[in-house]
Amino acid sequence: MTDSLSLGLLPEGLRDVLPPQAEAEARLLRTLLDHLASYGYERVGTPLVEFEESLTRGFGAARASDLFRLTDPISQKPLAVRSDVTGQIARVAATRLSHYARPLRLSYAGPVLRIKGSQLRADRQFMQAGAELIGADSAEAVAEIAGLALSGLLGLGLDAVNIDFVLPDLIPAIGAELGLEPVVVAAASEALDAKDAAAVAALPHAEVWRGLLEATGDIANAEAVIARTPGMPAIARERLAVLAKLVQELPQDAKLGVTVDPGETRGFAYQTWIGFSLFAKGIRGEVGRGGAYVIRKPATGVEGGGEEPAVGFSLYLDGLVEAGQGVEVMPRLFLALGTSSDDAERLRAEGWAIVRALGDGDTAEAARAQRCSHYFDGRKIQMV
Repeated sequence: MTDSLSLGLLPEGLRDVLPPQAEAEARLLRTLLDHLASYGYERVGTPLVEFEESLTRGFGAARASDLFRLTDPISQKPLAVRSDVTGQIARVAATRLSHYARPLRLSYAGPVLRIKGSQLRADRQFMQAGAELIGADSAEAVAEIAGLALSGLLGLGLDAVNIDFVLPDLIPAIGAELGLEPVVVAAASEALDAKDAAAVAALPHAEVWRGLLEATGDIANAEAVIARTPGMPAIARERLAVLAKLVQELPQDAKLGVTVDPGETRGFAYQTWIGFSLFAKGIRGEVGRGGAYVIRKPATGVEGGGEEPAVGFSLYLDGLVEAGQGVEVMPRLFLALGTSSDDAERLRAEGWAIVRALGDGDTAEAARAQRCSHYFDGRKIQMV
């Protein structure tokens, strides 16, 4: 005989979402997607599974190591379960929506599945939602997307939100301006990601890398540190000036914080000149991530595919739900047998979640069994 307890077990990193968290997740999704729609972002839906080649090549490809694989019994081609929706949106924009005017504003929401979780995110399946602005990656475009992410998070009821900007290609650009070998640039990137001051001090042009390390934090401090660092290439000052101007375009709210980490590259493998992470008070780890990237368009006939700039963000709603965001439990009211439909509709209109009796029995006992806080005996509402 099968042990009934074992039937409730799930693979590591997967879980059921129960009441009231399941409704909270749906409520957060509705609120966020309505917010994005109010800024002209149209929703796109993509399949959970598609050809592996589509997910791992071309349009902001997913990492093969993140993908669950299976074989399509119809085409006999390898399939994969999506680990990120962003690449799918890029595919849709470059193919089925290639004739739409640019810039193209799209939104999405759906579950993703990964081979394994991370230290900060043990879940392997989670809900991802976001927006992509395709056909532009200017400072104005980044300001629109970053501002949309911040205002969207505040609209979900968070007490405080911080956006941390990074400049993923700044270290290679500095290395090129200084004429450094790729191995030195890679070592600098590793040391700065690890915030290893000793390793930074051992690098050629150590004062430059130390300046990037000390520039972490407030944007005004970052500009000042970069400006006074001896030997700092001009590209760094130019990028910080662009970032400072961009920050001025973000929503001005006491609940919002802005920081910069110009030497950080970890986790921003496909972003180009700018990326950002989103954090919220009371929630462990990132609640979202975004930045500028490039869509590689498919070749058509004799023409090459080319590239198209884009910028977007993704939010991970599971952490918000776990922290209690979106949980609004409607008061449940148990209706005694024989209650009229008119009474039921009136009470539902007053804001009660209505549970009807399906048989005789003690009204209060039945109400408690159905997790109702009150019952209606046909004349008045009474507490359980």
